[in-house]
Amino acid sequence: MARATSFSTEHESELNPLCREDAFSRLDDSSDKVFYETDRFVSHLDSLALSTVKHIISSLITEKDPIILDLMAGWDSHIPDDLSTSEIVGLGLNENELKQNRELTRHVIHDLNQDPHLPFPDASFDAVVNTVSVDYMTQPVAVFEEVGRILKPGGLFLVIFSNRMFPQKAVKVWRDSEENERVILVNDFFGLSGAFEETSRFSSKGKPRPKDDKYADQTLVSDPVYAVYAEKKGGASKGKRPAISNDYGRKMTKGLLEKKEAAVKQTLQCPHCDEKLKKWEVPDNPFCQTWDNDFMYICFNDACPYFVRGWDRMYRETNQGMSYRLMYNPEKDRCMPIPVPSRLALKDGIIEA
Repeated sequence: MARATSFSTEHESELNPLCREDAFSRLDDSSDKVFYETDRFVSHLDSLALSTVKHIISSLITEKDPIILDLMAGWDSHIPDDLSTSEIVGLGLNENELKQNRELTRHVIHDLNQDPHLPFPDASFDAVVNTVSVDYMTQPVAVFEEVGRILKPGGLFLVIFSNRMFPQKAVKVWRDSEENERVILVNDFFGLSGAFEETSRFSSKGKPRPKDDKYADQTLVSDPVYAVYAEKKGGASKGKRPAISNDYGRKMTKGLLEKKEAAVKQTLQCPHCDEKLKKWEVPDNPFCQTWDNDFMYICFNDACPYFVRGWDRMYRETNQGMSYRLMYNPEKDRCMPIPVPSRLALKDGIIEA
């Protein structure tokens, strides 16, 4: 497969950040081998986010005893212990970290930014996983092409990332982008490589941060997790991997939920989390949706499963950066969603806690 050396003409526009000359420059352009020779035995995500990463991997890798490449690996491959594999190869830059990675069968030291060619035969892997490191690729399209070469037809390439990074080594286009724009960047890398079926996406955000996390006193929110993935062209399944379930919060039967919703008029409690709804003043705005009544009741519990799961559902429906809260209309005695772009949205309208 020929390696692309430039972006296609349809992408050659000053408005496209990928086409700028300095798009893949870095604050520290010194040798990555020097930077990564320092051992960093730290977790790059909090424990809840890490469990989400493992859940994504175990949900999507469905092959029997697959051969997996952990691309740009470190001391923790994030591959679940209970996933049955025949081989897990780690490619990275720090010898000590890779030796401490208990999931790896073997490891390879290789600098992708110096040479994007992957030192493996064609069609030799069932899946390639890249976790929280795509932001450091200075030649991402070439790397994605190489991943396509070494994957078997129908093999999975799974790219997972968050909002944390070593800023001095992250490329400029990544640093300058918002979180949702980064999803689009990774999606473009897949498309420009020409090696993959249509991509799928998953997001997990808005979950409460673990109380024992070292940053719990600085932020209440767990690290977000984004996944963009696709199968190599030529496979039989045509990209039909199982959907990733968002199983945050307790599950309720349809009957129980309907019963709890019917009781909201008396309880004024959220049927999803049982928190007390807050009285919210309806804004007087002629340019947006209006209601006949002067106030609603809204669940402002940031840990409510309805609100937390809403980020992913809206994300799948291309409403990136949005979730929804449960709202109860007392005039119509009806529960409904109200979209929100952030945890703080609408809270200035609370008139009764």
